[in-house]
Amino acid sequence: MPPVVIDIRSAEDSRDVVHRAVQALAEGKLVALPTETVYGLAVSALHEKAVARLLETKQRSPGKALTLAIKSSDDVLDFVPGLSPLGRRLARRCWPGPVTIVTEENHRESLVRQLPATVQKAVSPTGSIGLRVPAHAMVLDILRMLVGPVVLTSANPAGGPEPVTAEDVLQALGDQVQLVLNDGRSRLGQPSTVVKVGAKGFEILRPGVVSEQTLRRLSSLMILFVCTGNTCRSPMAEVLCRKMIADRLGCPLNELGDHGVIVMSAGISAMMGARPSPEAVNVVAKDGLQLADHESQPLTTQLVRHADLIWTMTRAHRHAIVGQWPEASSRTMVLGGDVDVADPIGGPVEYYERCAEQIKVELTRRVGQLEFN
Repeated sequence: MPPVVIDIRSAEDSRDVVHRAVQALAEGKLVALPTETVYGLAVSALHEKAVARLLETKQRSPGKALTLAIKSSDDVLDFVPGLSPLGRRLARRCWPGPVTIVTEENHRESLVRQLPATVQKAVSPTGSIGLRVPAHAMVLDILRMLVGPVVLTSANPAGGPEPVTAEDVLQALGDQVQLVLNDGRSRLGQPSTVVKVGAKGFEILRPGVVSEQTLRRLSSLMILFVCTGNTCRSPMAEVLCRKMIADRLGCPLNELGDHGVIVMSAGISAMMGARPSPEAVNVVAKDGLQLADHESQPLTTQLVRHADLIWTMTRAHRHAIVGQWPEASSRTMVLGGDVDVADPIGGPVEYYERCAEQIKVELTRRVGQLEFN
C-alpha cells in the first residue's frame, strides 16, 4: 500500500496532523518526518517490531547505533543520569537544534533500561547512546504527545543520499514507509553534527551543520553575574571574576575564552547599552582592570538558559530569576550566600570600594571551588 502523504504547509488543522502522526507511531508504523536538517524516518522506541522494520528498511549494519529523539534538553538526564557537565551544557545550548550528542550510557536508572531489550540493543549496542532534539515545531509537538522517545534516523537506505524533500523519501523508500509529512525542502539540507561527549572534552564523530569552532564556544563554562541595572555591581563582579579565573588558569585575560570560560553580566531591570558608573570604573582600575567599555544588557531567557552558574547580588535578584525561570533554580545562587551585596549607586566612592571588596571576598571563595571541564 502506498504511504499517506500529508502536506503540512497547507493542512487546515496542524493539530490533526500531529494526532495522526502520534497515532501512526503508537501503532508501530514507520513515519517520515521533516526536520531542520534532513528528513528522518521515525518509529516509537517502545514498539520493538517497528524498530526491527526500521532496521530492515534502512539496511543498517549490525552494531551501528540508532539515535533517540527526545522531547527537550530537560529530559536528557532521564536517559543519561551521569551526563557530564560539558554534556549538559551542550544539550542545554544546542537543543532543539542540529546536534546529536553521543555519550556513555550505563546508569541503571536510565530510561533506556525501560525500553524493550531489542530496542536497547539497537540504540546502544556498545554502551553509548545518541540523543537529539530536532528543531522543527511539529516534530516537537509529536514528541511531546507521544509516550516514550522516538527512534530517529535519516529517511534513506544506508549509504544513500540524505533526503531533503518528501519526494526524496518517497523515491528512496516507496511503500516501506506508511506516513510522510511533507514540509517542503529541509531548512538546512545537511545532517546534524554528531559529537561524542566525555567527562572533559568532546570529539566530532560526523561533521554537520554546527562547526567544531561553534561547539568549542558552546561547550565553555559560562558564569553570569546579575544585579539590577548592570552598571556597577555585576560589571565589577564580572571583571574581578575574569581576572581571578585567568590567574588560576595561568592565562592572559584575553585568552580566557580559548580556555573554555566565559564570564558575563546582566541586569534584572537593565537598559541596553548604558555606560558603567564612573565610580565602578575607577574602583576596578585600581586592580588594573578595564570597565569603561562595558555596556549594560538586560537579563534574557537565552542568557539564563545558557549560563552554567548565575550569581546574583541579592536574594531578591535570585527570587526574581527563579520566579520567571524555575528551571534555572539549581544554577542560581546569591554570591554572598545569606548576605546581599548592597547597591552603591548614588553613594560616595567609599560605597563602591566596600562593594568591590565584598565581591572580592566572595569570589575568592567561590572561584577556588570551580571545576573547569
